[in-house]
Amino acid sequence: MKLLRLAPKNTQIPFLAIRNLTFGISGFLGVASVVLLLAFGLNFGIDFRGGILIEVRTSDASSIGAMRASVSNLGLGDVSLQEFGDPRDILIRIEQQPGGEEAQLAASDLVKVALVREFGEVEYRRVEFVGPKVSAELIRKGLLALALALAAMMIYIWLRFEWQFGLGAVIAIAHDVLLTMGLFSLLQLEFNLSIIAAILTIIGYSMNDTVVIYDRVRENLRKYRSLGLIELLNRSTNDTLSRTLVTSATTLLALLALFFFGGAVIKGFTFAMIWGVFVGTYSSVFVAAPLLIYMGVHRGAIAEDTKTAEEQAG
Repeated sequence: MKLLRLAPKNTQIPFLAIRNLTFGISGFLGVASVVLLLAFGLNFGIDFRGGILIEVRTSDASSIGAMRASVSNLGLGDVSLQEFGDPRDILIRIEQQPGGEEAQLAASDLVKVALVREFGEVEYRRVEFVGPKVSAELIRKGLLALALALAAMMIYIWLRFEWQFGLGAVIAIAHDVLLTMGLFSLLQLEFNLSIIAAILTIIGYSMNDTVVIYDRVRENLRKYRSLGLIELLNRSTNDTLSRTLVTSATTLLALLALFFFGGAVIKGFTFAMIWGVFVGTYSSVFVAAPLLIYMGVHRGAIAEDTKTAEEQAG
């Protein structure tokens, strides 16, 4: 029985021969993302802008599509609906209305009338107003989560390898995060808490890919002590190419299924993840690995670690 391979065995692709081109592409996309973020910003969802939260329970499993159409036609701006737990439970989010508390109450009453007219008796389990202070706090906590994730990844790589590896990995991951946010700014897709979750997942995915390549680099630094660094990095990337492609392909299959069949609620999350798989795979191969050339990886420290381990084993 032959095993399926997405890459030929023993490939010798000179990935680092085009490092100047790939660095140029990454630099251009990074600058473009910053310009887009400064010029257009992000299309923040209700989570970050503030608004009204209404939790309802219908008498039977309702059609969320019909409910979404009914509420969206009220002229209240950005409206999102989400099922959670029991199929009868629906969470409705409405953007903040101009005019203070009275305007928010009037908007929630308008929604109640529309739902009763469309679905009959509806149980209102929670009605809350998310003010600007709460939304600002969510933004701060979201940014803090991203910063802590990057810092934790850098410390982990630093302890496992050397500081050069940690710095290279964090630069590659920051590249992925910046390009993802730039894409959302360009397309003006809604940026909410689920996208923050997607970006944190992208950080983990990209780090996993990078660690696999870095682990092979460290192994080859010990194995081929006279091999030039560029040749060694090419060899390490080729050694892990099949694994990288298989991981990316299988992850994309699951994400594409979720994107097309998972419904509107998770579409933004899955779109961010699909993009993240592409840029994460790209950055692991064409950013993280080539950066080691300029980081001054110290072969002596790795060789000393190997010698110590061999002495302890002996």
